[in-house]
Amino acid sequence: MDKIITVPFGYLLDWLYQFVDNYGLALIIFALIVQLVLLPITAKSKKSMMKMSRLTPKMQAIKEKYPNDQQKQNEAIQQLQKEEGASLGCGGCLWSLVPMLILIPLYGVIRQPIQYMLHESQDVAKVIATTLGLDYNGNYYAEIVAISSAKLQESAAAIQAALAEAGLALSNPDTLNGLNFQFLGIDLGQIPDWQFWGWDSWTWNRIGGALIPLISAGQQIVSMKISQRMNNSVVTNEHGIEDKETAQKSQQNQSAKMMTWMMPIISLFIGFGVPAALSLYWFIGGVARMVEDIILTKHYRKIYDAEDAERLKKHLAEEAAEAEKERIRAERRAANPEGITENTSKKKLQQKKQQEAEAAKAAAKKEYDAKKGIVTEEEETKESKALSGIADRPYCKGRAYDPNRYSNKNTEE
Repeated sequence: MDKIITVPFGYLLDWLYQFVDNYGLALIIFALIVQLVLLPITAKSKKSMMKMSRLTPKMQAIKEKYPNDQQKQNEAIQQLQKEEGASLGCGGCLWSLVPMLILIPLYGVIRQPIQYMLHESQDVAKVIATTLGLDYNGNYYAEIVAISSAKLQESAAAIQAALAEAGLALSNPDTLNGLNFQFLGIDLGQIPDWQFWGWDSWTWNRIGGALIPLISAGQQIVSMKISQRMNNSVVTNEHGIEDKETAQKSQQNQSAKMMTWMMPIISLFIGFGVPAALSLYWFIGGVARMVEDIILTKHYRKIYDAEDAERLKKHLAEEAAEAEKERIRAERRAANPEGITENTSKKKLQQKKQQEAEAAKAAAKKEYDAKKGIVTEEEETKESKALSGIADRPYCKGRAYDPNRYSNKNTEE
């Protein structure tokens, strides 16, 4: 499967070398083209990463809701990612891994120039390297060292004899001319030596070779810090305001901090164990990815900024409404400092209005009856109550009361 990737790109790198007649420049253009080809996948990966960053406050809230239940945390977070379209199946790590699946085979194009640029078989490449005294099976970068060696042309006759003895032949007559690996006075076929100091070895070739992996590692640190800061900038709260504190505490941010130093250190270690051409390729690819990251972040930020602006507008409207309510409440408190309030429920107010209407109606009727000399039933009742009963017996106020009802008639007689 890797041949589907390596063979076409091998022909591309060969064509670029023939066009510019400089391996270093061809490698730079090659790295830029590779990143351009991967741009759609990189865009999907960036969009997914930013979307995951946007969910940081909600994921943090889930962790606070289930602090001691890891299973519920995972289930709730997975459900949130699914609802927001940011699950691993829709992007996430998947889109981040796709470029790696393409980039890894491309290293073979660079480390095996005899096969992919000069289009010779692996057996021919092995004979060439072995004739030059290189261990083809033990030296992972034997082809770069062999094809960039100044001894290649000097050993042309010996290589031809070794090939004939093995029953092999060159498919490209220019193979034994080798490739020009000189770039800005640096041999890209050499493996950089970190011990480049000393008067006896103070040459630009050795210094420049050592600077390439150092600069590549430094570029990775800068790139990861920029990417981390830009990803954190899209972390906003429910009001659309940037939430730096939540972004700093997120697990994604902590992992990014660790990777900021771990990956460059690993890259630096590898850089001093591989030909300078690979470090140059990593450096150019890293610069291209950093530029793409900045452009893509600004592009997607326009979408997220519009969402944040709408959320902030809604929040400010709610705050203004609440401030107006508080102003009205303050005016009421100032007008009624004792805090005595009437029952203002709708039912009570209706009852009060009804009672006031009935009282006004009764007062008007009473006034009309008084003018006409009509004695109302209420007045008659009051008069009868005033005349009935006796003063020393307050509970005997019935209208049929007879003080002599129970008297002894015989005694009276």
